[in-house]
Amino acid sequence: MKIDLYINEANDYAHDIGAPVYHPHVSVIHYDEVGEIRHTMNRIGCYGIFLQEEFPEGLTYGIGTYHEGEGSLMAYSPGQIGGKQDDGTRRLYHGWVLLFDNEFIQGSAIEQKIDGYQFFSYHSNEALILTPEEKNMLAQLMTNLRQELETQAHSFGHNDIIKDFILLILDYCNRFYFRQFKEMTTEGSDILSRFQQVLTDYYSRGMQKANGLPSVKYCASELCLSPSYFGDIIRNVLGESPKDYIRDFVIMRAKNLILGGKPIAQAADELGFEYPQHFSRMFKSATGQTPRKFLDEQRKK
Repeated sequence: MKIDLYINEANDYAHDIGAPVYHPHVSVIHYDEVGEIRHTMNRIGCYGIFLQEEFPEGLTYGIGTYHEGEGSLMAYSPGQIGGKQDDGTRRLYHGWVLLFDNEFIQGSAIEQKIDGYQFFSYHSNEALILTPEEKNMLAQLMTNLRQELETQAHSFGHNDIIKDFILLILDYCNRFYFRQFKEMTTEGSDILSRFQQVLTDYYSRGMQKANGLPSVKYCASELCLSPSYFGDIIRNVLGESPKDYIRDFVIMRAKNLILGGKPIAQAADELGFEYPQHFSRMFKSATGQTPRKFLDEQRKK
């Protein structure tokens, strides 16, 4: 992937597209006022919120690709990549951008809460889809923040008020994320059935022979979800992690194989364990018994 623009600091993007700069560590850009700009694939070294009315065709966000006409919010933390590679064309964008440097939030309430804003961590696939009312709310906050940046640079408490605005924007984004998350989890039973099918297909296709036990990352990818988002959904539906569910699925298959007459070492191999002792360790951890003890007790019944 060719990187067109390194946004190492908050104002690097503003400099690239010709937007005004108001603060050394915080950038607020209103796309509607900038005019046509080039596409860029960006590597971002600060925190960023991109609120867009529509995405350009082929925009990437982590491993996700978005289509013309979709509009939403994408959040970036330092080290993430997203955008669309420069193809020589220019276009109008609509919406807002907020970028702020990590050093600006050090020691603040934002720094204390930043790890809890889970929408920053779902960069592998998911954008935050907003309702029109939610978009309007964030647009108004962006407008107010930019006004503070533009007109109150030398006023008392300027940086504190900027941080308060940023914190408020992030808190609203978190509210909107959990609204979307709750809507997503109403479909949890469907996701669970698809999760089960992914695991069944994994063994039906013999993938464990080359890859070992199915991983959370693989299952999430098959469901077109990032591992973090997938984990939150499964925990909400089942009260346990995807890793625990995969373990239980494997143990159930193990019991069927053992009771069907498979030697323990062969069962371990068919399940994707590299060594039989690893299988025995997982089996005992899950059931409180070794595979041999389980088989002996079943034979007594």
